[in-house]
Amino acid sequence: MLTGIQVALIGGDARQLEVIQKCSELDASVVLFGFDNLQNGSSGITRAELTPDALVALDAVILPAVGTDDQGNVDSLFSSKELRLNHEHIAALPKHAIVFTGMAKPYLRELCSNEGIALIELFDRDDVAIYNSIPTAEGAVMMAIQNTDITIHGSESMVLGFGRTGATLARTLQGMGAKVKVGVNKPEYYARAIEMGMNPFYTQELISHVSQVDLLFNTIPAMVVTAQVIANIPHRAIIIDLASKPGGTDFRYAEKRGVKAMLAPGLPGIVAPKTAGRIIADTLTRIIMEDARRRRNGE
Repeated sequence: MLTGIQVALIGGDARQLEVIQKCSELDASVVLFGFDNLQNGSSGITRAELTPDALVALDAVILPAVGTDDQGNVDSLFSSKELRLNHEHIAALPKHAIVFTGMAKPYLRELCSNEGIALIELFDRDDVAIYNSIPTAEGAVMMAIQNTDITIHGSESMVLGFGRTGATLARTLQGMGAKVKVGVNKPEYYARAIEMGMNPFYTQELISHVSQVDLLFNTIPAMVVTAQVIANIPHRAIIIDLASKPGGTDFRYAEKRGVKAMLAPGLPGIVAPKTAGRIIADTLTRIIMEDARRRRNGE
């Protein structure tokens, strides 16, 4: 339980609704900043203006998946007002407080580091990334179906990267009857792809494997789908880039050549915000409870 724990949510999207509900169910005191357009409420949940004084007693601060931008601005789906986090806000937090986000930009990292406040980037965690790979794979398949005139079954599908997202996506495509090629960069990934009945190759050989591809999914956050690669891709093919911005595809050249290419990071929050929110909520409440236990025991 989170009885006696004070948690603040600053901005966010539909995923935050699951976090609010989970924290409330666990008996935390919840303060919302940037949720003035949110209609529903319950006991133990209050709304406030984002000022340093409002943060002095908090145990945890929960930011959106992307944290802040480079100027400290925080997005909120539930408010039209500007939300900006600065060093005065972070300095007001108790030293034991934890700041949570999905992935932090240097601005937020520097703020927390300068004030000695713990910052946890949830998307760096294996458990969160693996859980999130499920709605990511489903969203990628949805995009492929919406943007092609062929079935996944029997398609020449390629997944670049065989990490947490790539492995789930490749297995999903295989389960739908696609002929799956997997671009890997490690011998152990090559071996695992063989074991799973897929056709692996090393990514440095990519250009020689794309001539017949129908669907190309990239999960590698580096420029791998270059102009030279795209020049060898059939015009009928589509590229769905799941890597974080700016992706790993030369989108300019793809457009010039007439190959459809889409950047689609953050699919969990788009296609399955309730599930994505539960993943975040379960993980961060577990971390908060463990931290509270350690502090009670003087660890």
